[in-house]
Amino acid sequence: MCAACPPQSPAVAKTEIMLDGDSPLLAATFAYWDNILGPRVRHIWAPKCEQLLLSDGEITFLANHTLNGEILRSAKSGAIDVKFFVLSEKGVIIISLIFDGNMNGDRSTYALSVILPQTELGFYLPLHRLCVDRLTHIIRKGRIWMYKGQSIISFLTTEITPIMELFSSMKTHGVPQDVQIKDTVLNDDDIGDSCHEDFLHKAISSHLQTCGCSVVVGSNPIKVNKMVRTLCLFLTPTERKCSRLANTSGSFKYNSGLFVQGLLKDSTGSFMLPYRQIMYAPYPTTHIDVDVNTVMQMAPCHEHIYNQQNYMSMELVTLQKTASEEVEIPDTIIHMDEGFTPNLNIFQDVMNRDTLVKSFLDQIFQLKSGLSLRNVFLAQFLLVLHRKAQTVIKYIEDETQRGKKPFKSLRNLKVDLDLTVEGDLSIIMAMAEKLKPGLHSFIFGKSFHTSVQERDVLMSL
Repeated sequence: MCAACPPQSPAVAKTEIMLDGDSPLLAATFAYWDNILGPRVRHIWAPKCEQLLLSDGEITFLANHTLNGEILRSAKSGAIDVKFFVLSEKGVIIISLIFDGNMNGDRSTYALSVILPQTELGFYLPLHRLCVDRLTHIIRKGRIWMYKGQSIISFLTTEITPIMELFSSMKTHGVPQDVQIKDTVLNDDDIGDSCHEDFLHKAISSHLQTCGCSVVVGSNPIKVNKMVRTLCLFLTPTERKCSRLANTSGSFKYNSGLFVQGLLKDSTGSFMLPYRQIMYAPYPTTHIDVDVNTVMQMAPCHEHIYNQQNYMSMELVTLQKTASEEVEIPDTIIHMDEGFTPNLNIFQDVMNRDTLVKSFLDQIFQLKSGLSLRNVFLAQFLLVLHRKAQTVIKYIEDETQRGKKPFKSLRNLKVDLDLTVEGDLSIIMAMAEKLKPGLHSFIFGKSFHTSVQERDVLMSL
């Protein structure tokens, strides 16, 4: 293959990235369409390793493949197309995002791609949405960076490196698809053996209310990972493969898009979350501290999406405004990784108490531990939640004629489906949101937007 596709001349620039452990990613590439020479690779990022799995010439050949035929691309302005290539004859898979951009006044078509071995297809698929979301927002900011005429390569390097580090950490510390109940808090003889009864109840309840997304922090990796595995019991096998255990030999950074992740505090006993990453998360997040037994959660799904879109838009507008003033864009604007301690601005106490999780915990700890009976009881509980979520979806579809009319009978829904307790409603609506994305905003969004508009009017007086 090397003889058939030699490196381009001059050689493509390459950045080698140091990672802890092996990386499932072979390379990331940035390519563009040249009107004379066709597809060309501008830069390659590859993990630094002793064994060279792909030569630069092979990577260049594969990256060029992503732009073949894009000369006839007729996408709307600002569109980003996601292409998924499985090249069995080369033994690789390529995820490529195609977009238009202006570089030094010249408009062209570009491709930002990642390359993995085909053997890692099963590992990658659960992480596909996470990867595409990260790359998409990188491109949104990169377009402004290109328009300004700044070094797009230096910007992409700072953004692609964390993605490679994430994939490497998922390969070594990802939660297995099958979590054994014997490795979790639910295997204890009594509900208070590993943690306080009310703490466990609030942790699981809030975890379910925030669509199964939680970050567990603490100083003891064993204690943190035990809680991570416990919460993963309430996820699907695919969602578990998008979760990560804490690193016993060092602390990982927070990464948006993971369902459950364990993180260790530093030597001073403190832990900081990056504001930008926490806002990029597709779902609201539960923050669980196993050292002090505290549980806090972000705003409900519809509020989180509203705040997220506002933050992303503000970030891009700030970049565009700075670029139009023709001054250097400071790193504090591009890389908004300033940390913050969980507070009421982002996280709040778990206000909605439930009866579903409370009843489940009271009953499961009455069963004898060490037997498969608790596994069956857990499966039954998850099935009940799933059926309730499906019932809510069907109820709303019937009441609104499948979205043709506004939903006006939330009180009737609570009474008819026995969801009068706010915590129970929050849990079932969160599960329904994952089954039918957008349902949460459809039910609660209008009233929330009205309250936000009223607040803005009052603040302007």
